[in-house]
Amino acid sequence: MYQEFGIEKKLEDLAVQVEKEIAEEFEKINQICEYNSLKVLKAFQKYHISDMHFNSTTGYGYSDIGRDTIEKVYAEVLGTQDSLVRSQFISGTHALTVALFAFLRPNDIFLSITGKPYDTLDEVIGIVDNPSSLKAYQIQYEQIDLVENDFDYEAIQRRVEKKDIKLIEIQRSRGYSTRDSISLDKMKKVIEIIRRVNQEVIIMVDNCYGEMVDIIEPTDLGADVIVGSLIKNLGGGIAPNGAYIAGKEELVELAAQRLTAPGLGKEVGPTLGINKQILQGLFFAPSVVASSLKTAVFASRLLEKLGYETNPKYNEKRSDIVQTITFRDEKKLIQFCQGIQMGSPIDSHVIPEPWDMPGYTDKVIMAAGAFTQGSSIELSCDAPIRKPYTAFLQGGLTYEYGKLAVLKAASNLQN
Repeated sequence: MYQEFGIEKKLEDLAVQVEKEIAEEFEKINQICEYNSLKVLKAFQKYHISDMHFNSTTGYGYSDIGRDTIEKVYAEVLGTQDSLVRSQFISGTHALTVALFAFLRPNDIFLSITGKPYDTLDEVIGIVDNPSSLKAYQIQYEQIDLVENDFDYEAIQRRVEKKDIKLIEIQRSRGYSTRDSISLDKMKKVIEIIRRVNQEVIIMVDNCYGEMVDIIEPTDLGADVIVGSLIKNLGGGIAPNGAYIAGKEELVELAAQRLTAPGLGKEVGPTLGINKQILQGLFFAPSVVASSLKTAVFASRLLEKLGYETNPKYNEKRSDIVQTITFRDEKKLIQFCQGIQMGSPIDSHVIPEPWDMPGYTDKVIMAAGAFTQGSSIELSCDAPIRKPYTAFLQGGLTYEYGKLAVLKAASNLQN
């Protein structure tokens, strides 16, 4: 069967060896999956989820009991006072944008302490000129870069002590940089430092790709608000779109007023039949995230054995589902991404090529044979076409499908 799928016998044998080496890591992932499954199940039971919560609303969406209960369940699972979980959010970038415009006012200062955020926020912030950016509204942006994959704790403390910062953003995942993702241990330390000198500043975490990778979330460590996408971890590969903002009640309400309109807030927003998919996606999320992590661990060890640079290493503690493979060769990078597409269930016959994707400064190649367009949790691999030519692999609805796609991509490297 492997040979029929285009995977050579020597690669199949290498996969067997790799799986023996990573068995201990898989067991750790299984334990986290079980803990998070219990957390989700308890939340469903606490709020008495039943088929009435699957009902749909249209138009304004007044009195949508399913929508309102979903937001209670999300808040429970994420350990927050409230949440805003809506299909009206187009993406994680959209949810982050809504949050930033909700919390910031002209002349406020917004500080990123993980360096420059993800590329799609460049025009939102005003790093790249846009007449609708935060900069256009006289909102000031500053950043403190990481130092050797860790926060610059002293610089952060000195800057925050001045007490003129309105909002601090922490990007948990690496985005399109080669830095490490931010561990929860480092996040805990930096939040404690910030709170010792400033109790008022809003701490917001871009939690995309990080949910349910561990048994706690950034809000358990003192973050005021977290933001993420439903076509990543918490959607479980079932939610067809949407995103969430979760945290302190007053901040969630500000975000709701910005998403809809002042005076309307959370009271409107039709669900259009999506409630069941959002709930079912959250129910499956612990298992799907575990599969994604296993796929990443397998890919890390396999590609390392084939001579490529991988980060994280297979036995390192993870803070998100993203696995990077650095090829230092443009052709190899493109071949790997194309191989992931060949190993996907949807559009496996399509050959992705680099293109000028909206919101990105470099050409980007994106492989995603997904049932939902752009769904990173389903197994995708994308990369900006720039040195050192690093692929960003994430997702895998099941480990078995993820493993097959990685093997197919590895085979394509031999061509």
